Amino acid sequence: MTSAATVTTALEPAHRERLMRLGSQVSFAAGTRLFEEGRRAERFWIVRTGTVALDLHVPGRRPAVIETLGRGELVGWAWLFPPHLWHLGAEATGPVSAWEFDAETVRVVCAEDAEFGRAIAVWVGRVVAERLHATRVRLLDLYAPYGSGGLT
Repeated sequence: MTSAATVTTALEPAHRERLMRLGSQVSFAAGTRLFEEGRRAERFWIVRTGTVALDLHVPGRRPAVIETLGRGELVGWAWLFPPHLWHLGAEATGPVSAWEFDAETVRVVCAEDAEFGRAIAVWVGRVVAERLHATRVRLLDLYAPYGSGGLT
C-alpha cells in the first residue's frame, strides 16, 4: 500500500530535516523481527529501501500480514503514545535499510519545540488512521464470510 503519509509528503522540509538529523542508518536481513506485539516501543524507523510487513498475532494461526511498508514510510507509531507498547509485529520481508530513531530522544525534542512536536503528532496521527483502515480491510478479507466487499 502506498501511504499518503510518507515522511517526504507529510512533513515540511524543515521538520523533515530536523527529524532526520536525529536518526541513524541501520540495515536488517530478510526475516529480522523489528518488534513484537505487546513489547515496549523504544525505537521507530523510516524505510529507505526494502519492505517491512506489519503483522497481527492470531492464536492458532500464522501471523496475519496487515500491511507492507516501503520507501519513506514510518515503521512504528506506538512510541509516541503512552503506554508505548507495540500494537502489531513487524518483520523485514527482504533486506531492508532504514533510518532508526530513539523514541525518547524524539519525544524530548517534540516537547521542547511545540511546532515540531505538532508536525510530528499530525504525521503520526495520519499514519495511525491509515493503518487502522488497512487493518480493518485486511481482517475483513481474512475473516469475514464475503471479504471486505471492496471497502476503501
